[in-house]
Amino acid sequence: MRNILTIYRKELKSYFASWVGYAIIAFFAVVFGYFFYVATAIFVNQSFQSQMMGRGFPMDMHEWVIRPLMMNVSVIGLFIIPMITMRLFAEEKRSGTIELLMTSPVRDVEIVLGKWLAATTFYACVLAISALDLIFLFVYGNPDWKPILVAYLGLLLQGACLLAFGTFISSLTRNQIIAAGGTFAVCLLLWVFEWVTAYETSTWARVVSYLSVLTHFEPFAKGLLDSKDVVYYISTIFLGLFLTVRSLESLRWRA
Repeated sequence: MRNILTIYRKELKSYFASWVGYAIIAFFAVVFGYFFYVATAIFVNQSFQSQMMGRGFPMDMHEWVIRPLMMNVSVIGLFIIPMITMRLFAEEKRSGTIELLMTSPVRDVEIVLGKWLAATTFYACVLAISALDLIFLFVYGNPDWKPILVAYLGLLLQGACLLAFGTFISSLTRNQIIAAGGTFAVCLLLWVFEWVTAYETSTWARVVSYLSVLTHFEPFAKGLLDSKDVVYYISTIFLGLFLTVRSLESLRWRA
């Protein structure tokens, strides 16, 4: 555990020691801020129109604001996750420090867990930026906080899943651009798997759709916590980290 924490602190500090980490945070803050402004503007405009038309029932803030925002954040993650994971192992290989890391008295699983946990923590910090905008909803409205927490849990689980695969891809190359491109391709593929059921309803299509991260995030965005979705994310996280450990073991054998 001590080795994991040491690697975790080193990696987490590196995100805030360079301009890349702050660029990722700034990019997310600007894009989410725009989405938040558009969603709330549409909600307010539709509310005024409902009142003018004499409709007595209140509009659901979660369906009009929170859920679309969470789905948009999920899409933004496809772009920022490759930037978070691209340097984890690729930079170590490029700079030559991977040899020092591999010869140190640290197990492969400790290296992988330390780096992945640091990446996941940084991603959680990025997500926390969006909470600053949501505060305005509680100041000027009365949204239900429980579905929001469930949605954020879904975002964190989905991000941790994709970060695990990004960590594995970074361990395969010394080029950060290739690592980022490969991670984006995998993230996008896991996203669009869900589209298969739009034109196919056979068993194989349902299986492919079940593998999509989008399929399992939609219940979270609605504020629904389902154990099968949690199990899916935990299983895919384990698979990504397992593949990364095997990749490091093969590197030791080649050395």
